[in-house]
Amino acid sequence: MKKRILLAEDQVLVRQGLKMMIEYSGDYVVVAEANNGSEVLDLLHQHIVDLIVMDIRMPIMNGLEATKIIKESYPSMKILILTTFADDEYALQALRLGACGYLLKDADRQRLLYSIEKALTGGLALDEQVAAQVVPQLLQQKQERLPLPIPLTGRERSIIVLVGEGRSNQEIADSLFLSLGTVKNLMSQLLTKLNVRDRTQLAIFALKHDMKVGD
Repeated sequence: MKKRILLAEDQVLVRQGLKMMIEYSGDYVVVAEANNGSEVLDLLHQHIVDLIVMDIRMPIMNGLEATKIIKESYPSMKILILTTFADDEYALQALRLGACGYLLKDADRQRLLYSIEKALTGGLALDEQVAAQVVPQLLQQKQERLPLPIPLTGRERSIIVLVGEGRSNQEIADSLFLSLGTVKNLMSQLLTKLNVRDRTQLAIFALKHDMKVGD
């Protein structure tokens, strides 16, 4: 079954091009299109979607404002930010709000489809240029290694580290020799245990606490 995508982009020609790229593989279908964040909110009441691909700078309501509202109402909704701006502050804000990816519009079709798949399977899709700016900032913000708020098992630590590396649930399962169902259950338990909203917040948690393989 094709994954359903809502595409938010205010420039019609750009939106049409993105739709063609997204639907090229035959794995995805754009079920709705929006010109701004406000329209995205309205369309979510009318369509069941698996992922929102959203521009940042749009009239009436921008992508960051829309992301904040959407994640409050639909915590499990996956949102991939697609923008022309390689702005680290935009990217940091998007991640903190719960977006599961930040991709630049100059990416080719292969990179776009890879990022969509990464987001849909629970990974963290970050443009390399943006990641090079964002990750050091997250590390600088902690200044020193923060103590873990609660004890974690070795398996829980391994999962958090892999999430911080942007791995999908399937990739985590393969790395730890676990079933996909076990990883999903452990992930759900971790989110509750650490009181974080989603796996993007979990990835930021890993960075802030400087969690690495072997910890």
